[in-house]
Amino acid sequence: MPYGSWDSPISAADVATAGGSAQWLDVIDGEVWWAEGRPDEGGRLAVVRASAEGRVEELLPQPWNARNRLHEYGGVPWIAVGGSLVFTHWDDQRVYVRDLDTGQVTPITGEPESPQGVRYGDLRHGPGDQVWAVRESSIGVRRADVRRDLVSLSPFGGEPRVLAASHHFMTAPQLSPDGTHAAWLGWEHPSMPWDETELCVAELTGDGGFGPHRVLAGGPGVSVCQVQWEAGGTLLALLDPDGWWNLHRIGLDGTVTNLAPVTEELGGAMWRVGARWFSPLGDGKHAVLNSGRLAVLDEATATVTAVPSASHLTAWSPTMASYRGGIVGIAAGPRQEGAVMYADIATGTTTEITPREGEPPSAKALPPLDYLPEPQERVFTTKDGEPVPAYLYPPTNPEHAGPDGELPPYLVHVHGGPTGRNFPVLDLDFSFFTSRGIGVVAVNYGGSTGYGRRFRERLREQWGVVDVTDCVAVAEALVAEGIADPARLAIRGGSAGGYTSAASMTTVRTYRAGTVKYPILDLYRWTGSGGETHDFESRYLDGLVGPLPEAEQRYRERSPMNHAGTLAGPVLFLQGLEDEICPPEQADRFVAGLRGKDIPHAYLTFDGEQHGFRKAETIVAVLEAELSFYGQVFGFDTPGVAALDLQR
Repeated sequence: MPYGSWDSPISAADVATAGGSAQWLDVIDGEVWWAEGRPDEGGRLAVVRASAEGRVEELLPQPWNARNRLHEYGGVPWIAVGGSLVFTHWDDQRVYVRDLDTGQVTPITGEPESPQGVRYGDLRHGPGDQVWAVRESSIGVRRADVRRDLVSLSPFGGEPRVLAASHHFMTAPQLSPDGTHAAWLGWEHPSMPWDETELCVAELTGDGGFGPHRVLAGGPGVSVCQVQWEAGGTLLALLDPDGWWNLHRIGLDGTVTNLAPVTEELGGAMWRVGARWFSPLGDGKHAVLNSGRLAVLDEATATVTAVPSASHLTAWSPTMASYRGGIVGIAAGPRQEGAVMYADIATGTTTEITPREGEPPSAKALPPLDYLPEPQERVFTTKDGEPVPAYLYPPTNPEHAGPDGELPPYLVHVHGGPTGRNFPVLDLDFSFFTSRGIGVVAVNYGGSTGYGRRFRERLREQWGVVDVTDCVAVAEALVAEGIADPARLAIRGGSAGGYTSAASMTTVRTYRAGTVKYPILDLYRWTGSGGETHDFESRYLDGLVGPLPEAEQRYRERSPMNHAGTLAGPVLFLQGLEDEICPPEQADRFVAGLRGKDIPHAYLTFDGEQHGFRKAETIVAVLEAELSFYGQVFGFDTPGVAALDLQR
């Protein structure tokens, strides 16, 4: 059958169900707790725990939603205090406490004057029963008018106590084991946390406040992405003074020692506050994530060694904890969706913690493995000789093949960030297309994390150039190898990936179609005088494009908004109407400018969706629209999917 028209057992509803992934994991009194997305419940985050008997117990039922808007991407949203669960609730951004014996839920922070005008995140244990957090307050009319403080909250309510405000951006403080010091990370505009941060320490005063802080590590050109106290009053931290996030020990006197100098990336971009890429195991050993793979750092030998039993798990999320002499975390692989996994370092075994009996409602069996492509790791090369890693997901279906002499269409998938990255894992979003005969290639273009600072900074002042040319290099290589049909290439992405997709469709002629999800389209109005984005990224483009006003012309030249008339082909826009990061105003203006220009396009918007789609019904609508879009542009039937209405 023609590529794209193959019958597939993988429906859009199956993909939506898979969106209920675990996140924000920790170990509480010997039990594994985590937050869990529920697409079928409006995308809310529940909190659950796995009992010793292998059952999942829901600790935060409907209507509660353990999400927060710290930096808009969120920070640690829950913490256990005694017999209670303290959590941030999405609807109003207040902090609540739920008594786990009675089920009673009580707010412990006040109701803000404006809806979600005060937000809390990155909840941590303070002295006694206190909870430390970052408080974010709106102080103006623009999305970027925000103030932050480190505060202490009581689970019994009362006014939050301000502890410090050392920087414009901060992580919540962590209390030293002896209760005498607090440590946190801070940074200032225009830096992003992967550019440079400072590790701060302050002594606690007699009344539980903070004295003046000192900077122990980080600073110009150095990023600290995680910090954790040791029992002896020293600190462990991931920082990159040599261009790679390595694990260091830091004394209160400012001494800094790299525990295993390696040209490997053991940390990552701190988009969400509270991520954990390492966890101590004892006896001078530490579990670390080496570009997403589980490894053990041994101080005695100064080495980082992969855990053999976890080799099939190619992407561990940065949310892991020490557990029973090993590590528990959330991991995925080429044949494994993201799940709660336990790696026993001593015995060399890896088992799934997520129970098969008593599973949450969102759980569902995978499609037959014959329909799931194994990602092929490739490294392509640009004309300038720069490497471009990518993962190839070829069309895969045991019941179908393409006609003789026909090459399959291919989608070039662009991750967000742009400091995100793709991993070689099972992705039902990709399988939805590959099982129908459409190939996918996921590109880690210059700017992606996982390959050291130099690779990440290939994108410095080159956004809209390096990302576009790297993706083109991959697409053209697939054509040259006889893998992809040159007349049926498309590019797709969301957020920063949406920008790259739109920039590609308006500057090159490699692609016939583009899918643009919750994008940035007008660089100047997004971050410049328009101020259309939020505070966290409001100066991001200083590094990605250049400082204003000096680089204003560059902003205008690289904005897809200003080149809508040069689109290389049809485009599909997908947008959440409550998105504060890439607000719908930009897509609205772009699409309005296409009317009457004879450029086929479609624009779908979704109520109640923010930056990224979480509701099951949205995910279904988006995937089916995208499939119909490619079918109409590339000329194949899409049975079982309603036709998307393309405007001109």
